[in-house]
Amino acid sequence: MTTELPHNTPPALGDEFLALLRQIPLFVDLPRGELKYLAYTLNQLSLAPGTIVFRENDPGDSFYIVISGSLDVIMAIDTPDEKHLAALGPGEYIGEMSLVIPGGKRSASIRASTPSQLWVMNRENFDELLHRQPHVAYAMVKVMSHRLRHSDSTAFHDLREKNRQLQTAYDELKATQEQVIEKEKLEKELQLAAEIQFSLLPAILPVMNSVDFGAHIDPARSVGGDLYDVFQLDEYRAGVLIGDVADKGVPSAIFMARTHALLTAESLRGGGPGQVLRSVNSYLTRLEQADLFVTVVYGIFDVRTGIFSYARAGHELPLLLVSPGSVADLPKKDSLPIGLFPEIPLDEQQVLIPPGGTLLLFTDGMCDCRSPQGEEYGRDRIAAGLAGLHGQPAQAACDALIQSLLDFRQEAAQDDDVTLVSLHRD
Repeated sequence: MTTELPHNTPPALGDEFLALLRQIPLFVDLPRGELKYLAYTLNQLSLAPGTIVFRENDPGDSFYIVISGSLDVIMAIDTPDEKHLAALGPGEYIGEMSLVIPGGKRSASIRASTPSQLWVMNRENFDELLHRQPHVAYAMVKVMSHRLRHSDSTAFHDLREKNRQLQTAYDELKATQEQVIEKEKLEKELQLAAEIQFSLLPAILPVMNSVDFGAHIDPARSVGGDLYDVFQLDEYRAGVLIGDVADKGVPSAIFMARTHALLTAESLRGGGPGQVLRSVNSYLTRLEQADLFVTVVYGIFDVRTGIFSYARAGHELPLLLVSPGSVADLPKKDSLPIGLFPEIPLDEQQVLIPPGGTLLLFTDGMCDCRSPQGEEYGRDRIAAGLAGLHGQPAQAACDALIQSLLDFRQEAAQDDDVTLVSLHRD
């Protein structure tokens, strides 16, 4: 039987208990007072030996921290193929990805091997912690990055080892079943990476008076390096973001997740677009990952004035539909992507979006898309397509442009991620 202790029955709060919480990557930078608060307020479970905490493939909805006792990590529990994977003791934890990917499936079963006590954090607890300690979002990105890197490394290591075994067993006509299993495992890891990536993007765009927003993203692979966001800063202002990480695949997806978290966190702290990009550039250059950088446009739209103030860092110049059939050229200055150098030039501008006008931001994957004959779609085609969409809602404009791109590309391979963000002023 599983017994849930009363909320007002905290563990003894000696340094050893707080040290258990501090071992959790999400909590490593929390102040001592916050750790005490968590220890007092998180629910506890007391488990008898043999109690199952959760089963493989159960929906994930909570995160567990071992206070005392021991838990077994098991695959194929209660079957002839049951396999013991690991034992977890005090300070170790399970299920943290359920806080990142709501409804995700458990990858193994957990069973108490001795009398055990656990702390339990559900999504509501986690959201409250984020409200009190916003910098936990940075720790969450670190956890996701570690998981992605570990998954990528493990999958490719296993695949390389399997290829070696297949080479040595070639003369014996070894069955290919294990190859299929490894391929499915790799696909599962990449699908997890894709789910994590898309969980960072907005599921619903803001609704504000006199303006509507639209967006579309289409990765060239299971995971990609493009990012976007639209978020309300206050009653009258919205932040609009689009970016493109150099390269594609899992490494750029990890870098994208880190960059997206930094950009949104800095934006919500306040300051103009240029200040936000310079602050994020400072963080990224300290990481010393010179092989990865990000082109970005970040702007703030004010519904009272119709002015879009933005900073551009090496990204494609936006397009502005001002009247039927008329797409305006925006002013521009030289700029460089963020993540390359500690000091970079930015293109900082203000543009008035007239009533009925539409602003379009896009990544270079749309310009570079090719037809079966090798012809590029190009910026001129994007502008021509936008010119015929005056008065259309922002999402309808995005959808029409993507359909035009698909008609142009036909069955040709997609070489790069494609992302659009549009803003339409009523």
